[in-house]
Amino acid sequence: MRLYIVRHGETDWNRERRVQGHTDIPLNDFGRHLAKETAEGMKGLCIDMGYTSPLARARETAQIILGDRGAPLYDDERLRELCFGSYEGLCCSGGNREPGSDEFNRFFTDTKNYIPPEGAETIRQLYDRTGDFLQEMCEREELQDKNILVSTHGVSMAALLNRIKGNLSVADFWRDEVPPNCAVTEVAVRDGKPEIIREGVIYYKEKVSKWKAV
Repeated sequence: MRLYIVRHGETDWNRERRVQGHTDIPLNDFGRHLAKETAEGMKGLCIDMGYTSPLARARETAQIILGDRGAPLYDDERLRELCFGSYEGLCCSGGNREPGSDEFNRFFTDTKNYIPPEGAETIRQLYDRTGDFLQEMCEREELQDKNILVSTHGVSMAALLNRIKGNLSVADFWRDEVPPNCAVTEVAVRDGKPEIIREGVIYYKEKVSKWKAV
């Protein structure tokens, strides 16, 4: 099995450094461009099916990459972004930071002591649901000879990759950075065990700025 795990393309809230979480923000035109460039870079790959977060930005990214292959695409709630509750919509990076942004930025700068607001998810809950998805993929016999696109979000993708690397520490969640928009990581699954083959592959030429909690 090969899994091609991709973060969705850019949205307006990505550009404005707003927290998205479960808020269903669509791709912007540049995000669609990034997805199309990624689709061009992956056009030579045989992809049998796709699994996607049901949020529009991830689903449209998957649809663009799959193109006219005719491969089925399945929504999976376990691939949703982490729910940030009342922090969603908050501008918390750069010169337009809003009240409450310091509390939220602990999510990146002091993850162990980040306290989710009421109704939000913990990182441990995210590890559990994304881990459940990954385990199912690795164990399903009928998928073992398939190439599968997995379209998700920055934090959820980080959780998946951390698990594959054997890192389930909340304090060390950000040992690596937030994956850029439309970054692709290729994972081989052999005998039920996932292994990263290539990480953070970018198929577009444009520079996409990284998240900085400053």
